[in-house]
Amino acid sequence: MIHLLRTIHIVGGVLWVGGVFFMAAFLLPSARAIGPAAGPMMVQFTQVRQVPRWLLILGFLTIAAGLWLYMLASASAPGWMASGQARVYGVGAVLAIIAWFVGMTMSMPLARRVGAFGARIAASGAPPTSDEVAQIAAMQARLGTLATIVATLLILATATMAVARYVT
Repeated sequence: MIHLLRTIHIVGGVLWVGGVFFMAAFLLPSARAIGPAAGPMMVQFTQVRQVPRWLLILGFLTIAAGLWLYMLASASAPGWMASGQARVYGVGAVLAIIAWFVGMTMSMPLARRVGAFGARIAASGAPPTSDEVAQIAAMQARLGTLATIVATLLILATATMAVARYVT
């Protein structure tokens, strides 16, 4: 059982952190640079492929497996919760939970709005108005900021997980 939980936690975390980092560092800045022409790609990314949804699912599985592992470790070793290792794992868990919460409550709804807005513009068949261009640019900028915040939190969480076992 512990091997399955560790596999879910590590593989899920790699995919979650990597996916969010890719979005924050490469995809969203490219979409902003392209402007309204990126609309169909963002529709495909957010609404058809549902990448934000999949990232949240991966995050949930990663967190759930990690919390289960944390509970198993604390139950099997009395006093472990007071150790530096447990505290560092705890900090990483809190960072990951905050990142997931920001993604769930702020990033995902905004990504859906960006996708729907882009789809409406594309469906109209007309070039976007200057107001529409400004609106989508503002939404993309906010989405980029949120993605950067989430990616930073996840990188910090990953770093704590990487060093926690060496803390006494």
